[in-house]
Amino acid sequence: MRKLTYLAVFEKDEDSGISVYFPDVPGCASCGDNFDHALQMAKEALSLHIYGMEKDGDELPKRTDNIPQPGAGDMIVPVTIYPDIVKDEINNRREKTTVTIPHWLKVTAEAEGLNYSRLLESAIKEALGIAV
Repeated sequence: MRKLTYLAVFEKDEDSGISVYFPDVPGCASCGDNFDHALQMAKEALSLHIYGMEKDGDELPKRTDNIPQPGAGDMIVPVTIYPDIVKDEINNRREKTTVTIPHWLKVTAEAEGLNYSRLLESAIKEALGIAV
């Protein structure tokens, strides 16, 4: 299973929160109420940022150890993510959609206990030639 690790800088905010940024991943930042929350949010932010980069076909940044000297009370923490798990979760999440069918067909299907979602998914896969 593929994993990526980048160094994150955790900075204590004056408002008692913690800000997080990744020097090697421009534009990827997060925050949390405490260290554990900030770490959880940093993993989520990094996972989604990397997912977006890969989806857009962007080259992933290389990890370096050129991290700015942390200030007093700040920490440098390695954050590890598993991009393929995130990609699978996002690509396989269920989405609600609205379809329109004749009333008599809806009544008949409901009387037979048909599962619209399962039936529609199977029909779309069949129409696309995707093995069911």
